[in-house]
Amino acid sequence: MATEQELKKTNPLHKEFQALLDAEFKSKKVKEGEIIKAKVTEITPKFIVVDANLKMESMIPIDEFKNDDELSKLKVGSTIEVFLERIENFKGEVVISRDKARKMKAWKKMEKVFETQEELTAYITGKVKGGFIATVENLPCFLPSSQIDVRPLKKVDHLMNIPLKVIATRIDKNRGNVCVSRRAVLEKSKNAEITEALKNLKEGSIVEDAIVKATTDWGIFLDIKGIDALLHVSDLSHGRVKKPSDLVTIGQKLKVKITKIDPKTNRVSASVKALTADPYANIEKKYKIGEIYEGTVTKMMDYGCFVRIEEGIEGLIHNSELDWTNRNIKPGKVLSVSQKIKFKIVNIDKDSKRISLSYKAILDNPWNKIKDKIGKDVDMKINNISDKAIFGEIKDLGLTGMLHYKEISYEENIEDLKKFKKNELIKVKIIEIKDDKIRFSKRALDKDPLDWFKDNKKKVGSIITTRIHEVLKSGVKVAVDKDKKLIVTIRKADLAKQSVDARPEVFSPGNALDAKITELDLENRKIKLSVKAAQIDEEKSLIAKFGEGATKSGATLKSIFDKALGGKSKKKEEK
Repeated sequence: MATEQELKKTNPLHKEFQALLDAEFKSKKVKEGEIIKAKVTEITPKFIVVDANLKMESMIPIDEFKNDDELSKLKVGSTIEVFLERIENFKGEVVISRDKARKMKAWKKMEKVFETQEELTAYITGKVKGGFIATVENLPCFLPSSQIDVRPLKKVDHLMNIPLKVIATRIDKNRGNVCVSRRAVLEKSKNAEITEALKNLKEGSIVEDAIVKATTDWGIFLDIKGIDALLHVSDLSHGRVKKPSDLVTIGQKLKVKITKIDPKTNRVSASVKALTADPYANIEKKYKIGEIYEGTVTKMMDYGCFVRIEEGIEGLIHNSELDWTNRNIKPGKVLSVSQKIKFKIVNIDKDSKRISLSYKAILDNPWNKIKDKIGKDVDMKINNISDKAIFGEIKDLGLTGMLHYKEISYEENIEDLKKFKKNELIKVKIIEIKDDKIRFSKRALDKDPLDWFKDNKKKVGSIITTRIHEVLKSGVKVAVDKDKKLIVTIRKADLAKQSVDARPEVFSPGNALDAKITELDLENRKIKLSVKAAQIDEEKSLIAKFGEGATKSGATLKSIFDKALGGKSKKKEEK
């Protein structure tokens, strides 16, 4: 016996009915992936049965109708829009979806309003990383935390599950992503209000009741009839303001002048000091450079301190103008805040509103007391010892100077620095005062070994007898005087006329050497001696004395030297 399916395949009536049905579908031009209309034929606990004029009725899960309370309004015979996924699946059934129809419709609307920037109604339904889930017509969208309000919010509980106006800022259909912004709506609304309010506000207008909303270190935020305005710290007063919060409190009403309105950004700038006369306008008539005045110290800085001369006018005392003895002294070591002091005006810059003051100018200048002390002996207390010099303070004057290691002794030995200790009191001589700097010398207290040349009337060209003090690889050190205080180095090249004899190793300490003075600069302490030059001079002298007519007689240089040396020997024997 044939089965029902076999009868359908073989039954000519069935084949005819199927052909007619297929022809009807083709005539309707129904396509998968489109939204179509369907009529509700039955409502069950789990499904909604609908007829979309297709091959058969379809069943839609009842959960797809619960999201927007559509189920309560749904009746048999109601017409709804559905999304056609498949005309026929592997079971031969029609696959449709109500939820996808709503989403597709929502996407089409979203694409349209994205272009027009139309406002949408959204509900915040959940929180995710970086923001929130905002449902717009059953379409889940991303609302970043930065876009939920014009200012950061610590809590958003009061905004959950209530209708909020948003604007779509980014849309990606392929990924199914939509970003929305509530902040853009609020700013748009606020800007509209501000634009309307600004029509009644002009630059130069005087506002009597500007309300202080907030304070910062650099200014004050004001509320001027619903408009936010900035009062910069520089516009609070003609004088220096440490902190705006020291002058105003939140909620306080201020009288201000509108100084600038930017129509592009709707930013408003206000000023308090613009309502008062500029005290610097006639500053040059009121105060004179070089005159002494009185004021109050208002602020300490690393580079100096500020002094209030009068209300709205301040001057700066730089560190270098605080003390005669220390150009980098800290202001706190000399003056204190609120202290009343006298000062001298050094400079007035009207354009930049800067006044330079001097505190030390009213004090006794210790530098005047030592102008006549150059070349005089003084007691110096050692304050510090560096790797090349000693820094110390003149007793009873407080002025500091430098003692370079070359000025400790005439030997100019850097190791001499190790002989001294901090706080030690030593005798020195002032050798120079220049640009408020003092140079000391300790060796100047002793007789200069170079004076030997003056005392013995020696000059460039003189032949002197020296004694070898030390043998070096590069030459020898010789003592010029008997006390061995005057030591001069003779280079290897200057030890002998013949290079073979100019070898330091052939000399020994204590050997006598006749040398010629080839350079003598006592002021710069430059001395140059040469044994070679002395030998050349002696040779010239012998030739001049004994070699006259030597060319004619055929005498040789050797015979001349032998004759000279022989003559010297005979004189010694006779003696």
